[in-house]
Amino acid sequence: MKKDDMPKRDTAQRRHAMLAYVNEQGETSVDTLARHFTTSEVTVRKDLATLEKSGLLLRRFGGAVPLPSEILAEANAPLSPRKQAIAQAASARIRAHNRIIIDSGTTTSAMIPELGGREGLVVMTNALSVANALREVEPEPAILMTGGTWDPHSESFQGQVAEQVLRFYDFDQLFIGADGIDLERGTTTYNELLGLSRVMAEVAREVVVLAESDKIGRRIPNLELPWERIHTLITDEGLDADACRRIEAQGIAVIRAAVNE
Repeated sequence: MKKDDMPKRDTAQRRHAMLAYVNEQGETSVDTLARHFTTSEVTVRKDLATLEKSGLLLRRFGGAVPLPSEILAEANAPLSPRKQAIAQAASARIRAHNRIIIDSGTTTSAMIPELGGREGLVVMTNALSVANALREVEPEPAILMTGGTWDPHSESFQGQVAEQVLRFYDFDQLFIGADGIDLERGTTTYNELLGLSRVMAEVAREVVVLAESDKIGRRIPNLELPWERIHTLITDEGLDADACRRIEAQGIAVIRAAVNE
């Protein structure tokens, strides 16, 4: 082994051990990690930044936390009947020649196979996976990409460049998911990059949120879109009547898609 390979191997081993430590202990401070691994806080911050860019944990002020179990479960789960039903109900709202935005996410991505047969669609997205899938749609829509800074957690482009690109256009509809829905406030997310979602909502005449019923009532600290920016919620039949009334009281049209098990 070359001498130059030794530091690389040691760094990789330390980062692997650091990830395992955070996953086991939960939220952990930079100071604690520096003492545990007998290294400097500067090195710990570099390690955490690399692990976050790889989508393996989330940094917080002064430390790091494991990825939420919801993110891990959704990333590994096959497309559920509920997601399929929601995606079908969402795509039914799209007409030929509509100009739409499809945000990154598993539920929004499930819409794409349902888009065939519509002439003249224009679709903006910030996700490479969405753009690639749109190429399989017949007839193929005009595809626009936001560009910007790649965010490994959402697997999408974010940032000021993406926001500036969006502001050059106007759209009929935005289709966007949510990590959670706070009945009082609106959609919530684990992602702290909120600017692009809000700009998407600004440039669309109708904002359509796609969310499975088990996400409704899930309160997460980061408010993504307040109710006053949302027009329609598409969910599944699992939404209970009381929650439905509370959402409709916010002026939201609620669609409960029938699920074919």
